[in-house]
Amino acid sequence: MSFRFGIRFAVPVLAMCMAVQAGFAQTETGGERGSVTNLPIPRFVSLKGSEGNVRRGPSLRHRIDWVFKQRGMPLRVTGEYEHWRQVQDRDGVGGWVHYSLLSGARTAIVDQDLMPLYSRADPESQINAYLEAGVIARIESCGPDWCRLKADGIRGWTTKDTIWGVGPDEEIK
Repeated sequence: MSFRFGIRFAVPVLAMCMAVQAGFAQTETGGERGSVTNLPIPRFVSLKGSEGNVRRGPSLRHRIDWVFKQRGMPLRVTGEYEHWRQVQDRDGVGGWVHYSLLSGARTAIVDQDLMPLYSRADPESQINAYLEAGVIARIESCGPDWCRLKADGIRGWTTKDTIWGVGPDEEIK
């Protein structure tokens, strides 16, 4: 009798584990899409509030491993399960966050200390400001090589290789 009980509940648990591990499905064109949102996986989002619990698994029953504490922090979504998104920060550290804590607003973290913010997408143009490593800036747009950012009310352009929060082939309008 216990054998039947174990089989009956093992199938849904196995299916849930496979969904949690994968969190995405292949599309006909070969790109991965989230099984819940049908949005690209991986993709970038940002932390909506000033605090976000990062859990070991996709439910409130899972332990909180740490707390993100920076509003606007860019995160990479690597998986989906129901109302939960598996995310990673720029150091590759991750866990599960409830979708209500995330925003589609695009932000980036400055990787290079004293990164110049140019007035145009041209290294010969005037420098509007220098940003310290770790500054979080709003992404206004990105082309193939350059992104227009806004940080503390100052706008300007920088190359993609000086920030984290946008894919190398990604363009943002």
